Amino acid sequence: MALIPPAATAPPAGPPVVSAMWRAVDVLRPLTLAWAAWSVFHRQAALTRPWLAWVVLAVLAAWTVAMFFVRRRGWRLATAEVALACAAILLTRLVDTPEAILSGEHTLPGTWPAAGVLAWAVLAGWRGGLAAAACVGLVDLVEIGTPTSHTVDNIVLLLLAGICVGYCADLARSGHAALQRALELQARVRERERLARTVHDGVLQTLAYIHRRGRDLGGAAAELGTMAADQELLLRSLVSGVAEEELERQVAGPVDLRDLLRRFVGATVQLVPPAEPVLLPRRVADELAAAVGAVLDNVHRHAGPGARAWVLVEDDGPWVRVTVRDDGQGMAEGRLAEAAAIGRMGVASSVRGRVADLGGQATYRSVPGRGTTVELEVPRSAGTGEEDG
Repeated sequence: MALIPPAATAPPAGPPVVSAMWRAVDVLRPLTLAWAAWSVFHRQAALTRPWLAWVVLAVLAAWTVAMFFVRRRGWRLATAEVALACAAILLTRLVDTPEAILSGEHTLPGTWPAAGVLAWAVLAGWRGGLAAAACVGLVDLVEIGTPTSHTVDNIVLLLLAGICVGYCADLARSGHAALQRALELQARVRERERLARTVHDGVLQTLAYIHRRGRDLGGAAAELGTMAADQELLLRSLVSGVAEEELERQVAGPVDLRDLLRRFVGATVQLVPPAEPVLLPRRVADELAAAVGAVLDNVHRHAGPGARAWVLVEDDGPWVRVTVRDDGQGMAEGRLAEAAAIGRMGVASSVRGRVADLGGQATYRSVPGRGTTVELEVPRSAGTGEEDG
């Protein structure tokens, strides 16, 4: 590796393993070129046009030196290198005798074309390596005319090299991408934990103090203290579980709906989940939880002081149903349509719109003075591209 000037041959941006592969290809070129030059020197007396052989090798040497100083590798350079290798193979017929070619003598560039095949493998994975090796192998067959076992063996080895090196490059890139995602997730989790500590040291302690002082003062201050206690419980639940839930959402795939709904639990909201996890695609779980949050927000705003709410989760196989019931003052028939008509879109957009986008439906039942029941039902396959039969 010391043959390569480090400042002049910065490999393409990517995983360190792929960068090391590029450096290995850069080292392979001069080594294979030296072998080809020694072969020509050893056999030049038997060649028909030795001067042409040295001209071809000089062109390959110029390309080899130039590649030491190329910083960015792309498909154009890789294609040009394979084309140059194929041309050098075909020129073997002009510098060697037909008898030597049929006897299985090395082609003019020797093993130098392998560098072009491996460059394509590093650049485009096993498919690129396979395509480049097949191209060089086809030119080898054209050059020799009548395939020999030696030629076929070399072509098979070249195909295997292109596939194996390309597969390793694919694995390196996918592993690097997974590592980057994990590091980004770790950074987000650490930032959330830092924010959680800040919230705990500031906001939560302030809310707890307001709760205590309001309870001591009584009257309107007591009501304010109760509201502060509700928000403290909600915020504490959110802060205590965010890192683990975020990790599960990003790494484990499907989301347990129960975990997303627990953040709404407080002094006036109770969650009644099933014993088993309710696993849903991320988008479905996020949208359904947001709809539940909008329903509970309406309860806090319009159900009246002291109203309580219960959130029931039911897993019915292909469907998931969430029922939000409150014991508030309820609403008159036609109230939702009237609210939508005057531009208040909380129910129409935040609740029914979200559920409808998931292929489900939202049903409201309310009796004045006896509370409201909202039933949200969505298909489990929403967001996965599947259709229910």
